[in-house]
Amino acid sequence: MPITDILERNASLYGEETAIVEINPEKNGPRIDDWTEYALVETAPEDPYRRELSWEDFDRRANRFAHLLLANGVKKGDKVGILLMNCLEWLPIYFGTLKAGALAVPLNYRYTSDEIKYCLDLADVSVLIFGREFLERVEAIKDEMPKVKKLYYVGSVCPDFADSYYQMMSFCSSRKPRVEITDEDYAAIYFSSGTTGFPKAILHKHKALMHSAACEQAHHQQSREDCFLCMPPLYHTGAKMHWFGSLLAGSKAVLLRGISPQWIMQVISEEKCSIVWLLVPWAQDILDAIDSGKITLSDYELAQWRLMHIGAQPVPPSLIHRWQKIFPGQQYDTNYGLSESIGPGCVHLGMENIHKVGAIGVSGYGWETKVVDGAFNEVPNGDVGELAVKGPGVMTCYYKDEKATADVMRGDWLLTGDMARIDEDGFIWLVDRAKDVIITGGENIYPVQIEDFLRAYDKIKDVAVIGRPNARLGEITAAIIEIKEGMTCTEEEIREFCMDLPRYKRPREIIFDVVPRNPTGKIEKPKLRQKYGSHAIVAQQTNSAND
Repeated sequence: MPITDILERNASLYGEETAIVEINPEKNGPRIDDWTEYALVETAPEDPYRRELSWEDFDRRANRFAHLLLANGVKKGDKVGILLMNCLEWLPIYFGTLKAGALAVPLNYRYTSDEIKYCLDLADVSVLIFGREFLERVEAIKDEMPKVKKLYYVGSVCPDFADSYYQMMSFCSSRKPRVEITDEDYAAIYFSSGTTGFPKAILHKHKALMHSAACEQAHHQQSREDCFLCMPPLYHTGAKMHWFGSLLAGSKAVLLRGISPQWIMQVISEEKCSIVWLLVPWAQDILDAIDSGKITLSDYELAQWRLMHIGAQPVPPSLIHRWQKIFPGQQYDTNYGLSESIGPGCVHLGMENIHKVGAIGVSGYGWETKVVDGAFNEVPNGDVGELAVKGPGVMTCYYKDEKATADVMRGDWLLTGDMARIDEDGFIWLVDRAKDVIITGGENIYPVQIEDFLRAYDKIKDVAVIGRPNARLGEITAAIIEIKEGMTCTEEEIREFCMDLPRYKRPREIIFDVVPRNPTGKIEKPKLRQKYGSHAIVAQQTNSAND
C-alpha cells in the first residue's frame, strides 16, 4: 500500500493524539500546544518555542496541500520541490504532494542559488515551496527557472513573486483527494549528498518508501509508547525514513530545530523521548559535555530513553565504548544505507549484537547483501571488495542519467561504492569509500581504519585522512585532526600515538584544522582535498616520505 494510507489510518485511529512536535530552543516565543487555530493564517506568531500537530490535523493539512496543487494544474507525475528547514509544515507538505500523485523533491538547505537552480532543472520541478530562510536565494533565481510555474512561500509577509502557502491553503478542501496511487507509482526524487561530486537525482517508487517504513520498525520495534527525537534534516532520506517507523506505530515524534548537547538532553527529558538518532559529531559533543561537567545527567529525566542509534557515516568503536560506560542500560544500533537504497536499513547491526561494535552489521529486513570484486564475483569472507545490496528499496534509476545508472546497477543489485569485508560470523565491516582509498607505493590504504585508530586518542575530537600527491609513491596519507575544545596537542604526540599502527598506515603528514561535515554528518573530503593541495603548508613528518 502507498505510505499515505498509513497517515490516513493514524488520523482515523489516533485523531487528536500528538503526531509531531516542533521545538525551537533558541526562541523565546510561546508554547503553543494547539496549533489548529493558526493552521491556515499568515498572522500566526512566528518563532514559538513549541508547536504540535495531531494526527487528524496532519492528515487534513496534507489533503489541503494536495488540493492546492491539483487546483493549480499539478498532474500525476509532476514534481514538487520542497526547500524548508525542519518545521511543523514539512511533513504535511511532503504527504500532500504524494496524495496529489506528484513526486516530492526535497532540497538540501545548504544549496546555493545556483545549486537550487541546477537541481530544480534536473528534476523537472514545476512547483517550488520554500521558507523564509531561502527568500534571498530563491529571489536571486526567480527569473531563471523556466520549468517552475508556481512558487509558494511558507511564512508571513509573502514576497510579491510568490503565493502565500497559508493564504492559499485556506481555500482548499480537507477531504481526501480523488487520486489513485499504487505501489508502482513514482513517489520522490532525492539528491545524492554530493560528497563525491555534484548531486545526482535519485528516483524512487511508493513501494520503496513503504519498505523503508517496514524495515525501520522491524529493526527498532517502535510502539505506540515510543517518542522519536528527530534532528537531522528532513530533506535527507535518513531522518525521514527513521521517522517512518514512528508513522507505522502511530507514535509521537519531535523535531528539534538547533543542535547542542544541552538542548538535546533538555528535549529528551521534557518530551520523554525514548528513541534518539544521533550523528557521530553530536554523540561526541554530548560525551564531551558530560566529561567536562557542562552536562549533569541527574538534571534530566532519561529513564525512558531506551535506544540510541547512529548512521550516515562510519561509527568509531571507541565512541560507542565511551557511550556504553555512561549509558550502560541503553540499547544501541548502527544503521547503514544510502539515498539510492532509500536511506538507512539495508544493513544494520541489530540491538542484540552489541558485541560486534565496529561492524555495520548484517543484511537488513527484506534486504540481500554481498561483497564483490570488479567483475561482480563474490569475494571470500575476510577479503575486501565493494558492497552490493538488493531489495525493494533500491532506486529505480538516476533520473535522466542512464550512464550513471549503468555504472552502479547490476540487474537488481546496487553497487554502493563502499569497500567492505565480511567476517567469519557473517558481519559486514565497512572499510572505506572506494573513491577514498589511498594507493601509496602500490599498497591500498583505507582512511577509515586510520581515522578510527586516531579517534581513540583522548585529545582528538574528529579526524579525516586524505591522500596527497607524491612523486615517488603516488600518494601519501595526510591526517587532518580537530582537537577537543580547551585542549592542546602537538604533532609529536600524534606521531607517538601512531607508533602502534603498521608503518605503512602511519600518517605521513599531520594537519591541525576543523574537520568539515555536511548536515548528515559525512566528512566533506572534497573540500579538504581542495584546501590541502600539493601547495598546502602542513606539518611534515620527521622521516622523509621517500623512506
